[in-house]
Amino acid sequence: MTLLQVDPAVLAEGVNMLWVLVVTFLIFFMHAGFAMLEAGQVRSKNVANQLTKNLLTWSVGVTAFFLVGAGVSALVGGITGGGSYSVAEAFGVLTTSDSGDWVGWLFGAVFAMTAATIVSGAVAGRMKLRAYVSYTVLLAAVIYPVVTGLTWGGGFLSALGFSDFAGGMIVHGMGGIAGLTAAYVVGPRLGRYNEDGSVNVIPGHSLTFAVLGTLVLAFGWYGFNVGTAASVFAVENGELTLGAFSYVGRVALTTTLGMAAGAIGAGALSLYKTGKVDTLYVANGLLAGLVGITSNTDAIVWPGAIVIGLLAGAQLPVVFEFVEKRLKIDDVCAVFPVHGSAGVLGAVLLPFFAVDGFTVAALVSQVVGVVVIAAWTIAATAAVFGAIKAMGEIRVTRDHEIEGLDSSEHGVDTYPEFGRPDTAADGGRVVDGVSDESGIVRPDGGQANDGEIKMVTAFIRPDKLSAVKTGLAEIGAPSLTVTNVSGRGSQPAKKGQWRGEEYTVDLHQKVKIECVVADIPAADVAEAISDAASTGEKGDGKVFIMPVEQAYQIRTGEVGREAV
Repeated sequence: MTLLQVDPAVLAEGVNMLWVLVVTFLIFFMHAGFAMLEAGQVRSKNVANQLTKNLLTWSVGVTAFFLVGAGVSALVGGITGGGSYSVAEAFGVLTTSDSGDWVGWLFGAVFAMTAATIVSGAVAGRMKLRAYVSYTVLLAAVIYPVVTGLTWGGGFLSALGFSDFAGGMIVHGMGGIAGLTAAYVVGPRLGRYNEDGSVNVIPGHSLTFAVLGTLVLAFGWYGFNVGTAASVFAVENGELTLGAFSYVGRVALTTTLGMAAGAIGAGALSLYKTGKVDTLYVANGLLAGLVGITSNTDAIVWPGAIVIGLLAGAQLPVVFEFVEKRLKIDDVCAVFPVHGSAGVLGAVLLPFFAVDGFTVAALVSQVVGVVVIAAWTIAATAAVFGAIKAMGEIRVTRDHEIEGLDSSEHGVDTYPEFGRPDTAADGGRVVDGVSDESGIVRPDGGQANDGEIKMVTAFIRPDKLSAVKTGLAEIGAPSLTVTNVSGRGSQPAKKGQWRGEEYTVDLHQKVKIECVVADIPAADVAEAISDAASTGEKGDGKVFIMPVEQAYQIRTGEVGREAV
């Protein structure tokens, strides 16, 4: 059989289905980007919580969308669009055995889960996990499907002429608005605002994660936009022709230009406002440019992509500052200026750069669509989180928030600071898994410290902890207590910047070591710490030796030097 003997309809269906699956997997990979981006923008004590929310958003949300959400979308589309509908047809994905139907459902599901995961970044660091998961179920089952039913599902907004090619407003705008509403209901993080209303900057723990997450998202976004040109081939008069791929080049070009212009716009405005090009604003601006172009990428002239991208990026610092300082809403990952306002902007600007030219009717349709989607999202989100808040289940306790959600919600420490495999707890050395039993030579054959008990306290750089532990083990002083602390001494203060806002860093991270000794000279302990911790730079720390009046061994009841 030759290629010419193949049924064109079968070939078109197979290629189109394969294309949709490939871009669906690409969109799913965006969740890795969201996880990195959001984890980088929260404090280290909340990283595991943020990652867990990203994992559960997909797992819980996609199940809810399959069982309920896809059917709700079809019903809303039929009811509000004046078309025919039935419950059996709406929930047909649950009973069908058609591969095409399942592929189509999965393509819709990855869009739904993108909208859901956006919300998690806005409420990071203070919301109970069960509250967030409960909202995710309702968003995937009802809130988002109502929006798609009114638009892509053939509902009244679609009949009105509202256009959103790949979800700039339907997915991202909706998610950003939901995130802003949720952040307002749950309230700001502890310490975010002072009593006089002034703002305290709370930097995230890893700019590296945030930027790498941005690039992963940008890569996946090609699946979002270019992938929505879902039909590679069509069949006309028994012959293969290009389907949506007839305009796929325009989509790829405008997506790329909008992305680039967004980063430029945010960076330029940051430079204007602060005199510096803020890295996080550039990263967020790149995403805002992508959001701004997503609803119109198939239908605008390429200069429009640059203008929309620049505006979407430039509005980011302005809107973020307005939300933070005027509305007093703590949007941790800036989801509203990145996804919400940028999504609104892109949808409203479509008629001004449309290939077919500007019309008032198109502008009215876009404005009405934006207003309806925003109103529904705000009302539904406020109702859900308002009910959860009324039950007292929306926010973790003050102690848990201070401790960090990683510990209180998950019982894990994302960044365990202490421990080194080659330093044994008893002061011996472990080499290739075998303990070195050669023994430790005590530096003093008589009574060290004149028969007294001494405490050696040191403040050192965190990165020198392993070297100090090794040094202490080598002189036979393995027992120690380690605490993370912050302090100020001769090490100079420095200026930090987080999303364009400058703050002073005058308390530096240190590690406090306490070592109580009796039969080991305290001077030897202090010298071992000093040698191991030294870099020759300001900020190396200090070592103190203090007398200990008495010691008690809890387990044995021993007192004095024997207790040590």
